[in-house]
Amino acid sequence: MTPPSQTLPPDDTARASARPGALAPLGYRDFRLLWGATLVSNFGGLVQAVGAAWLMTQLTDSATLIALVQASNTLPVMLLAIASGALADIFNRRSLLMAALVFMSVVSVALAVVAWTGGLTPWLLLGFTFLLGAGQAVYNPPWQASMGDLVARKDLPAAVSLNSVGFNLMRSVGPAAGGLIVATLGAAAAFAVNALSYLPLLGAMARWRPRLAPRVTTPEPFMAAMGAGLRYVALSPNLMRVMLRGALFGFAAIAVLALLPLVAKSHPEGGSLLFGGLLGCYGIGAIAGALLNPRLRARLDNEHVTRMAFLGFALAALALGQTESVWLHALAMLPAGASWVLALSLFNVTVQLSTPRWVVARALALYQTATFGGMATGAWIWGTVAGAQGLETALTLAGLVLIAGAGIGIWLRAPEFGAVDLDPVNRFREPALRLDLRGRSGPIMVMVDYLVDQDDVPEFLRLMRLRRNIRRRDGARNWALLRDLEHPDQWSESYHIATWEEYVRHNLRRTKTDAEVAVALRALHRGEADPLVHRMIERHNVGPQDDVPLMGKIEIP
Repeated sequence: MTPPSQTLPPDDTARASARPGALAPLGYRDFRLLWGATLVSNFGGLVQAVGAAWLMTQLTDSATLIALVQASNTLPVMLLAIASGALADIFNRRSLLMAALVFMSVVSVALAVVAWTGGLTPWLLLGFTFLLGAGQAVYNPPWQASMGDLVARKDLPAAVSLNSVGFNLMRSVGPAAGGLIVATLGAAAAFAVNALSYLPLLGAMARWRPRLAPRVTTPEPFMAAMGAGLRYVALSPNLMRVMLRGALFGFAAIAVLALLPLVAKSHPEGGSLLFGGLLGCYGIGAIAGALLNPRLRARLDNEHVTRMAFLGFALAALALGQTESVWLHALAMLPAGASWVLALSLFNVTVQLSTPRWVVARALALYQTATFGGMATGAWIWGTVAGAQGLETALTLAGLVLIAGAGIGIWLRAPEFGAVDLDPVNRFREPALRLDLRGRSGPIMVMVDYLVDQDDVPEFLRLMRLRRNIRRRDGARNWALLRDLEHPDQWSESYHIATWEEYVRHNLRRTKTDAEVAVALRALHRGEADPLVHRMIERHNVGPQDDVPLMGKIEIP
């Protein structure tokens, strides 16, 4: 069962509707407070990233180790995001967010202390950045999934874009400030700034009091929740296309960010200030991309925006690899930042608007796993290529992969979003049973009987193919469609569910778009009443305490 969701205050909704679309989420008080605190936290994180990346260039000349600073931040997302997404869908998201923030602040303090005492080694620095990445991996899915709890659905794309604007607003100043802090006070000071930056966000999170609806079922078991998320995404072609494109984009685009310290160091005037300045140009480009995003989406379909992002980042990678001018390198970072936001914000919104609330955190986690997994793999591979074949070769090859990624859209088009209604239909009422079942009782077998005219069979089979995917996606197993040999107008749909409680969850997951298929199937049914539903429990042996008949119960309608 999905975790309780927030009911938005009416005054917040009214204020949001009075604002322009791009700024509408700022009309929601909780979103506004958390967004402002997140700006401070993002600033600290970017200062820390500059400190870690630049300090590694002082600790070692290995291109692989320098590139692994990026990998150590992204690899934990690939490893932990799925677990975090499952936790975010079955438990209180606010508590999970606060736990992740406390963990990251403690790690940041420890990193600052060790750096201040001069005890950091390349591998110890990678270990600390890995732990910070692990905290971020736990934080990201519940935070992204909370957008749907903080704002109305119609304002969700704007909320995701505002998150990108906020992050990249800090990216335009944070890296430059980080370079200045590292140049004047040292890397330890950058790490201390990051530790302090978590305090406003912790305070805002502590003040957030989401109004939660009561649960209908007990929390889904952790391992079952992870399996349900994997199953839902695997059976959703649109989500799979988004994840494949996201993984490819992350794999190739990360070359620019992972190798940027080496680009800065290759210039005679190179230093932490130049590195921060290049990242600042990247952030300015990202802000421009976020501001252009609504206009581009209004004029172009998602696939054309995706291709623009791939080609824009390819241009940046090729310019960094094939030119030596500082000014050209700075200019190249502008389309790189814009392309990064165009691609990743579009993928993020597509996942959120293509997934029902009960599984949205897990879908976002799997998307982040694919994208950040591509980044972690890419950072390692491009660092290895740069060490063996040179910086120019690595960046040029990454640019060519990005061009190929744009061309792949011919076969793997980015899906459009917003075409289906994924709100829960909320029509299911648990039937009155005449056996004393427990929530864990099972397996449950369900059969639904239909009477269908021969002329309607082709349409019936088409709808049943849709029904099969919906059933399996929501937890059904062993789905089958049967036709009576002696009475060919009689059809039976059958499927299994592990337990009775899972059967209840299965029905509560039905969306309004799913219900349209059920309505169409009922329209083809030629019986006088609705299709007859048989709910049965598989039994080979029955213990004395199981399946006790309940006398006096009403008949199942």
